[in-house]
Amino acid sequence: MGQSINKKKIINDPVYGFVPIPSELIFDLIQHPYFQRLRHIKQLGLTDLIYPGAIHTRFNHALGAMHLMGRVLDNLRLKGIEISPQEYEAAQIATLLHDIGHGPFSHALEETLLHHANHESISFQFMKELNTIFNDQLHLALQIFQNTYQRKFFHQLVSSQLDIDRLDYLNRDSFFTGVSEGSIGVDRIVVMLNVSNDRLVVEEKGIYSIENFLNARRLMYWQVYLHKTAVSAERMLVNLIKRAEYLVQSGELLSCSESLYFFLKRSYTIDDFKRYEVISHFGLLDDNDIWGAIKLWQNHPDRILSTLCTMLLQRNLFRIALTNDAIEKATIEHIRSEISDNYDILRKDAFFLFSHGVVSNEAYVSGGQGIHILTKKGELKEIADASDLPNIKALSNIVKKNYLCCPKNVSLKKK
Repeated sequence: MGQSINKKKIINDPVYGFVPIPSELIFDLIQHPYFQRLRHIKQLGLTDLIYPGAIHTRFNHALGAMHLMGRVLDNLRLKGIEISPQEYEAAQIATLLHDIGHGPFSHALEETLLHHANHESISFQFMKELNTIFNDQLHLALQIFQNTYQRKFFHQLVSSQLDIDRLDYLNRDSFFTGVSEGSIGVDRIVVMLNVSNDRLVVEEKGIYSIENFLNARRLMYWQVYLHKTAVSAERMLVNLIKRAEYLVQSGELLSCSESLYFFLKRSYTIDDFKRYEVISHFGLLDDNDIWGAIKLWQNHPDRILSTLCTMLLQRNLFRIALTNDAIEKATIEHIRSEISDNYDILRKDAFFLFSHGVVSNEAYVSGGQGIHILTKKGELKEIADASDLPNIKALSNIVKKNYLCCPKNVSLKKK
């Protein structure tokens, strides 16, 4: 007889301390290769080039979010909200697997290799695949994830303006980057959550914690997620992958892992992920595939590809300018000409060595999916109306900035 495995494990998390694995099914999901892959995908992509401590992974984040979900559900039960053991486990599973569709360097990959598929949709495909593997035990978790379950507050806990995902990643990213401005009062927010008319709400006593949460999110975007050097590094990676795609699809042979080559050869839509071949190859991709390829490609005869690889490996990043003004077409044409001359490449290929576009900071989106406060009189008010601080309304405004980045030996301005 085979020896039975003890599945009652406890994980020591640097943010929350001891995190118990709550069920055998969750243990088995964590052990599955699709989930273990997240150990090798950094939560913040290339941000450790700016904040060296930001080396935590999507595996860490997913476990932390699952743990927070359990704490929130325990608190709701104390307040008289009936939550069955099946709902409890399903909500934790939906949270655990919410990011399983992320690929290496996440958003950079979505923009290049996955032109028509976002990570949320891929997560859903992975969950359906796992549901088949685990004999339909994820059926309720899938309903919660897809917002087809009748008790809607469960989906709000998984995906909303105040979901468990955001609570964990703000807390965790602040911890690992050392950016204290992102620190939020997770413990207080957890105990201030409630349910009213099947809607997730915050009790009035927690309003200032929510204000701090929204402000911290805004600050983390400018200081971490949209830090100009992080934007520059990500744009270099995007251009690098686009160049690799161009070469492979032009018949060039590039050395890299089989699964990376699979996605370089052609673009896939979310419908393609219903095929086992596509999702299984994606389930093998992580940051190591990209870095391994970059180390090989730094010696490739294609000047553009080798230049981008060498620059990224040596942290010789594009200079970048952020501005409120639109980038003038004349400036873009000037940079294109300079790059063509400096690197002795065709003018039509120069766009691989610079980038321009828009970044936006959406700290809070008001409206039907906004955060609602339950007043002491039992009324529901959106946070922007309930708060006495005018900056909450200001946080509802989407702030956009234009960026332009290129190699340091190329001037951003016409002489």
